[in-house]
Amino acid sequence: MRSPLRPMAGAGCAVALAVTGCSAQVASAPHAVTSSTAAAPATSTVYAPYVSATEAAATDSAGSPATYNLAFVISGGSGCTPKWNGTEAIADSAVTSRISSLKKTGADVRVSFGGASGKELAAACDSVPELAAAYGEALDAAGATEADFDIEGDELTNSASVALRSRAIARLQRERPDLKVSFTLPVMPSGLDADGLALLESANTYDVQVSTVNLMTMNYGESYGGDMGDYAVTSATAAHAQLKKVFGLSDANAWRGMALTSMIGVNDVAGETFTLSDAAQVRTFAERKGIAWVSMWSAFRDRQCADGQSGQDDAATDCSGVSQSSGAFAEAFTG
Repeated sequence: MRSPLRPMAGAGCAVALAVTGCSAQVASAPHAVTSSTAAAPATSTVYAPYVSATEAAATDSAGSPATYNLAFVISGGSGCTPKWNGTEAIADSAVTSRISSLKKTGADVRVSFGGASGKELAAACDSVPELAAAYGEALDAAGATEADFDIEGDELTNSASVALRSRAIARLQRERPDLKVSFTLPVMPSGLDADGLALLESANTYDVQVSTVNLMTMNYGESYGGDMGDYAVTSATAAHAQLKKVFGLSDANAWRGMALTSMIGVNDVAGETFTLSDAAQVRTFAERKGIAWVSMWSAFRDRQCADGQSGQDDAATDCSGVSQSSGAFAEAFTG
C-alpha cells in the first residue's frame, strides 16, 4: 500500500496461527484462539482502518474503529533510523499527540512497518539487535503492543531481509511477550504467491508468533476485470487453504487468523474499482467466516473527490474517486 498522502513510488513451529505436532501450547490469534482444533470464538469481526500517523483526517473515526493501523514506519534514509513515512521523527510531538487523540476514542493502535514506498527497515539495518531495536523504538513511541509488517514489492523477494526481519521480530517478541504481530501481504484470486508463502515459512523457521495474516485484496492486474467484491472473497478462500497448510490450522482458526484489507474506490490498476457494495459484501463474508478484522486503504481516502481531482482509473491519494458520502466505506465495513 502507498505511503499516506504521498504519490506511489512506483520449518520451525511456534507461531500463533498454528503449531500442530510441535507443542501443546499455542499462542492465540486476536480475540482468542487457544488451540488449532478449537472452534473460532464468537467475537465479531472488527474494523481496523489504515490511517496516516502524521496527518489527521475528518474520516478517521468513521465507523468507530476498534484499532487504527498507523502507516507507515520506514527507514529515514539509508540508515537504521525509524521514521514515519521516512521523514518524521518517531518521537515527533505532533505525531505522538495525534496518536494520543486516536487512543482517546477507546481504540487500540497498531504500528505498520513497510508499505509500498521508501525503504523497509529490514533492508536498511545491518543486524538482528539493531533491527529489533528500531522496531521497538517505534512501538514505544506509539505506546503500541501490536505490530503490522506490510511487505510487498522488492522487499517481499529479498530473502536476506525476509530472514533478518523474522529473526528480529522473534527477538522482539522474546523481549515483549505480549507483542502481537501481523503480516500484510499481497494476494491474488489464486491466493498468496510463492514469495508470500516463503515469508510465512521464514516466520515459522524463526519461531515468530504470528497473530494474523492480512490480505491486500486489491490491484490484481490487468488480467482481472471482474467484480472486486467477488475477487476479495475468492482470494480469501484460496489463501485460507494455504494458511491451513502452512500453520496446521483448523478451518475455523485459519479464518480467525486472517484479515482483509481493500483499497476503496478507484484502485491503482486500470479497470479496478472497489465499490460500497463490494465493501458490504466483504463485511458480510468476513462476519460469516469469523475473520479477525477488516480494513481499508485508507481512512483519509474515504470521501468523494472534488470535481476534476480524480477520474476513472486514476487513483487519488486522499479521496476514493467514486460517488459517496464522507465515511461511507467505514460504515459499510463496520456493518
